[in-house]
Amino acid sequence: MRYALAALLSLSALSPLQGAAPAVAPILTTPEAVDDQTYAQPRIARVTHVALDLTADFAAKVMRGTATLDILAVPQASEIILDDKGLDIAKITDANGKALVWSVGASHPDKGAPLTVKIGKARRIIITYASKPDASALGWLPPELTAGKRKPFLYSQGQAIENRSWVPTQDSPGIRQTWEARITVPSDLVAVMSGDRLTPKGEPAGQGMTRYRFRMNNPVPPYLIAIAIGDLAFQPLGPRTGVYAEPVTLAKVAPELDDTEKMVDAAEALYGPYRWGRYDMLVLPPSFPYGGMENPTLTFLTPTIFTGDKANIDVVAHELAHSWSGNLVTNATWPDSWLNEGFTTYFENRIDERIYGKERAAVLAELTWDDMQRDLKAAQKPESTKLRGETGDDAGSLAYDKGSTFLRTIEQAVGRERWDAYLRSYFDRHAFQPQTTAGFLADLRANLIKGDAALEAKLKLDEWAYAPGLPDNAVHVRSQTLAQVDQSIAQVKAGAAIASLPYARWGTQEWLRFLNGLPREMTEARLAEMDRTMGLSASPNAYVRSAWLVLALGNRYQPAVASAEEFLPRIGRMLFLRPVYKALVDQGDWGRPIAERIFARAKADYHPITAASIERVLAAR
Repeated sequence: MRYALAALLSLSALSPLQGAAPAVAPILTTPEAVDDQTYAQPRIARVTHVALDLTADFAAKVMRGTATLDILAVPQASEIILDDKGLDIAKITDANGKALVWSVGASHPDKGAPLTVKIGKARRIIITYASKPDASALGWLPPELTAGKRKPFLYSQGQAIENRSWVPTQDSPGIRQTWEARITVPSDLVAVMSGDRLTPKGEPAGQGMTRYRFRMNNPVPPYLIAIAIGDLAFQPLGPRTGVYAEPVTLAKVAPELDDTEKMVDAAEALYGPYRWGRYDMLVLPPSFPYGGMENPTLTFLTPTIFTGDKANIDVVAHELAHSWSGNLVTNATWPDSWLNEGFTTYFENRIDERIYGKERAAVLAELTWDDMQRDLKAAQKPESTKLRGETGDDAGSLAYDKGSTFLRTIEQAVGRERWDAYLRSYFDRHAFQPQTTAGFLADLRANLIKGDAALEAKLKLDEWAYAPGLPDNAVHVRSQTLAQVDQSIAQVKAGAAIASLPYARWGTQEWLRFLNGLPREMTEARLAEMDRTMGLSASPNAYVRSAWLVLALGNRYQPAVASAEEFLPRIGRMLFLRPVYKALVDQGDWGRPIAERIFARAKADYHPITAASIERVLAAR
C-alpha cells in the first residue's frame, strides 16, 4: 500500500516548470511531518480538490449545501477519514448519487471528530451538510457590530484548524488542495473569497438571492479557504491590487494602502514572482481576531491598523510576504509554524526597508527584538521557547520573532547577496509544497552551506531550531529613532515632567517603545500625570491604548478601568485584548472581577477564536 501510493503521489506531483503549481501537491511522509491535529490518513486516501456549493443563511447563522471532494487513494483503500468539527451532515453519496456509509467518531474539544466515509471504489464523494451556528471558524455579525450599522456581516478565520467547522475536508496544512465554490447570498450583500473571483458582480439566483463563483487552481493548505459576506465596496489601488471594505470605511482606509502595489513589486524583486494573480485586501469589522490573515488573493485586515499615519502598514507587508512563506511553502504541521511566521517577519522587514528605508526597518526589527526578549523572559517552561515544538495561538510571538532573528543571523553570516539568492531558489524549489524544520535545515545545508564546516559551526543551526532560549550569535538590530525614545524613558525614571517629553511627534512604534519600556511599577500620581498630559486613556490608537492599559491596570490605576470597559468590548484583535485581560487577571481579587465583568458583556461580540482565547486567560490561576 505504501509503495503504491508513493508512486502515485510522485507521478501526480510532476510539473513542467520549476515552481509551477503541480496538478496534485505532494505530501511529506517523514516522521516529523505527521500531523497530530488531523484525523486524516493521507498516505492511504487524501482529498485533492474541494467544490463547495453553499448558501449563507444569516437568520439561522449557518452555511448549508454540498461539498464535493475529489480523492486520491491507493487501490486497496476502502475509506477516507475527514475532519469534522460539529458539522450537521444529512447524507454522503458517490458521484452517481449512491448513498455511502459514514460515521462520526468521538469528539475532541479542539480537534473535533473523525468523519469516516466508506468510499469503496468511489473517488469523488458529495457531502450534503450545514455548519452549526457556533462554528468556530465563522463570525456572524449583526448590523450593529459593523461599521455601516445597516447590514449583517460574515467572515471566516480558518487558521489553524478551524475550517473543519464549515468545510468537510482533511484540515491539515500538509494536505494541500485546490478548490472552487458557488456561494449564494442575499442580493443586497457581496461575497468574496480567497480565490479567483469569477463573478465579481454576482449572478441572479432567484428569491432575492445572488450567486458568486470562485476558483483556486493552486493547491493550498485548507486553512487558507476563506470567505466574507457583507455590504462591501471595492477600490483599485494599482493594476493588480485593490481593497474591499464597507462603504463608510473605504475612504478612510484606501489612502493608507496606496503603497501596496509598490510592496508587491518590492517583494518580487527580492524573492521571485508573485504566483497568485491579484493581491487584494479586505478590511473587516473590529471583531476580527488578528492584525491580518494572509488568505491568497485576498488578505483580511483589522481596522485597528489604520491610524491615519501609515504607521502600521507593515501588517500589509507581512501578509503580502506570506504569499511566499506560508502560502507558497507551508509548514507541514503546526509545531513548524515558525517556517511561516519567522520567514514572513524577516521578509516583511526587507519589504519595509525597500519602500521606507533602513531606519524604518531598524525600528521594526528592534521592536521585534523587544517582543522576543519579553516572551523569552515570560516563558513558563524552557521547552516553550524552542522554534519547533509549540502549537496553537498561545505560544506567543516567538515563532515570528525568534524565527526572523534566526534568518537575519544567517543573512549577516553569509552576506545579503548570497542569502537572497538562496532564499529565492528555496521558494522556487519548494513552491506549492509543505515543509518541515528538518527539511529546511537539510535544504540549507545542501544549497547554502555546502559542506563548509566553519560556516556550519558559526550558524549553530540545530541550536536555533531545536534548543530553548536564544543562541549567542543572535543579531540585534538597533534603531537611532528608538534610542531617542529611550532617552525619554530615562528622563521619566529620573523624575522629569511628562510635559517636557517630545511625545507630540511620536508614531505608533515610538509610543510602544516608550510605554513598554517604562518601569512596571509606577505611582498613582505619576500615572495620573501621564494620563492627563498624554490623553492615554482616551487614545484612539489601539496599539497605544492596549499598552497603556497593561501598564495602568498592572498598577491598579482605578481611572483606567473605565477606559478598559469602553475599549475591550469593541476591539476583537487578540494582540490588544489578551495582554489587557491578563494584566487584570494578574491583579487577583482586584482585577479578576473586572476582567470577568467586561468579558461577560463582550463575549457575544467576539469571534469564537477570540472568546476561547480570553477564556483561557481567565481560567489561569
